[in-house]
Amino acid sequence: MATIEKNLTITEKVYVRVRLANEGDIHHIYKLFYQIHEYHNYTHLYKATESSLCDLLFDKVNPKPLYYGPSVLLLEVSPTPFSDINNKDEKFKPVLKQFDLRAPVVDKEHEEFKSKSCGDDEKNDVYIAGYSFFYANYSCFYDKAGIYFESLYFRESYRKLGMGRLLFGTVASIAANNGFSSVEGIVAVWNKKSYDFYVDMGVEIFDEFRYGKLIGDALQKYADKEKV
Repeated sequence: MATIEKNLTITEKVYVRVRLANEGDIHHIYKLFYQIHEYHNYTHLYKATESSLCDLLFDKVNPKPLYYGPSVLLLEVSPTPFSDINNKDEKFKPVLKQFDLRAPVVDKEHEEFKSKSCGDDEKNDVYIAGYSFFYANYSCFYDKAGIYFESLYFRESYRKLGMGRLLFGTVASIAANNGFSSVEGIVAVWNKKSYDFYVDMGVEIFDEFRYGKLIGDALQKYADKEKV
């Protein structure tokens, strides 16, 4: 059941679909990427535009094999069930699930995140709740590419509902079913809930390694020293 007034209120059950993002989603992806920078107080580092993100995620000049280039899975929600459409031409078959709600979900941003690429012509109550962002990486430890899990994010209304397990598990399933050697990424040690989540999902944490990044002015100091 849903009441669509100024806010969207979903009660009892919420229906979920995980699908591969496409160019029609770039506006929402841009806004979600901005929100995760807000969450971490890193908006001063957010230099992307919708156009530059589109070029990065949907490169038509040098297209990469599926999942090897930057890839985004979107998690959509709806107060009504999704149709299980079997499209053999799809690169990724959407994952459908429903979640029982202990309390109503109130979404104040529903109109702002209304999906424009839902694929069901008759369905107009689909909203983007979160994403996972990943791509292939390489290591001298393995003889196959792995998947680097760059980020997972949900809008505030849809946190703590168990959807993170679905989204991370879907990426892990992609890796396992497509011959990738691993799924790895950064785990924020200060965020105990996030840390415990990844451990519970089976991720092994290597405390002896520290993550380093060369960016901004520090990176530009190396400009033109060697042209390769």
